Amino acid sequence: MENIIQEVRNLLQSSIDEKTASNGKKFFKEEIHIYGVKISVVHKISKLTFRKIREKSKQEIFDLTELLWQSEMFEESIVACDWIYELRNQFTIDDFIFFRKCIQKYISNWATCDTFCNHTLGDFIMMYPQYVDELKEFARSKNRWERRAAAVSLIIPARKGLFLEAIFEIADLLLQDEDDLVRKAYGWMLKATSEFYQDEVYNYVLENKLLMPRVSLRYAIEKMPKEMRAKAMRKD
Repeated sequence: MENIIQEVRNLLQSSIDEKTASNGKKFFKEEIHIYGVKISVVHKISKLTFRKIREKSKQEIFDLTELLWQSEMFEESIVACDWIYELRNQFTIDDFIFFRKCIQKYISNWATCDTFCNHTLGDFIMMYPQYVDELKEFARSKNRWERRAAAVSLIIPARKGLFLEAIFEIADLLLQDEDDLVRKAYGWMLKATSEFYQDEVYNYVLENKLLMPRVSLRYAIEKMPKEMRAKAMRKD
């Protein structure tokens, strides 16, 4: 099974782009290890290599993704995210334990957090809505990536009009978070929610704007009409 891991690494190493390698780390404040491969190419490598393991059991593939996560290489973590998402039609309730482990143990930057949570965890929550309560626990965590995950996992469900009550509960929990990446995440969650529930999000912003960090507020109202944005931004 480790042959496929080596194949992934060989493909990544042969796909290094000098500009991406030179500039890639500029998008992250935390330390990150990269090959320097364009993200579109990384996704192509994910698809190509997944074809060779698709007949393996879900647990075998999960085990392979852990080998990729453990390398701490950014592009390998994206391949891991892609492989897990390829299994979405096989997700069961028990998989949450593994997904939580991925966030707590392996995720160490905003891009991997968003790739994993937007897709895998977002789909899982829509399949098993009772697990939205677990996101509220994430929002209380000392781990910044769990707190970001609490919001980012609801971006796609929010665009479908789902989980409105839970979204506002999580926004309340994260309202005055000191981490900029968490502030941006719950603002993004509210923005996605506003696509379906504009008035509800607008009223929430007005009620909380004296407490809400400005970056969260700006994200939340980004898709609203100019007049609504101006009133929300007014310091009164």
